[in-house]
Amino acid sequence: MPIEEYDYVVLDTELTGMNKQKDEIVSVGAVLVKNLQIMAGHTFYTLVRPGKINVTDATLIHQITPQELYTAPPIQDVLPGLLDFCGSSFLVGHYIDLDTRFINNAAKIHFGSTIKTPCLDTLRLAQIYREKVWGRYHDQLNLQVSYNLTDLCKEYDLPLFPAHDALQDALQTAYLFLFLVKTLQKNGLVTLKDFFKAGQSWNRTV
Repeated sequence: MPIEEYDYVVLDTELTGMNKQKDEIVSVGAVLVKNLQIMAGHTFYTLVRPGKINVTDATLIHQITPQELYTAPPIQDVLPGLLDFCGSSFLVGHYIDLDTRFINNAAKIHFGSTIKTPCLDTLRLAQIYREKVWGRYHDQLNLQVSYNLTDLCKEYDLPLFPAHDALQDALQTAYLFLFLVKTLQKNGLVTLKDFFKAGQSWNRTV
């Protein structure tokens, strides 16, 4: 069906670090998108108490202090509410594989299963956008091209939100998602299948 016929939950997490073996989620933010519109009143946000509460390099980035985390719920108490919020919506995120990797790791530990919901990655969509709209003007191997969330939103003149806050980053990603989808619709990507196929095709070229 056309991509606007589906519901999406745009998701972001803040972490203690990038190592799946030892790092953990410290906050989760999500926002609902229906009919290609951000549903501002339908959001999800919570801090998450990790198993080990330490000051890490990531603390300096997201500025979530150990004191805030002591009273936060653990991930096993957060996941049911998050999954209920997501429902049957498709998941969207900027480098969504990182978020789902940590969520699925926690889900497997505490519930013995993982999330199978298909995902759309705004980083991949940005790559498709440059390929389809700008052609080879943006060299895929040009190291000067940034796919950082804030840099992309500045480049496309989108509203800017405070970075490294899970809910604010989810909102930022939602604006980027809508911009990219609506632009790519004008360039021949109409159905959800079109977007998935374009993402898979781009991934095979790099």
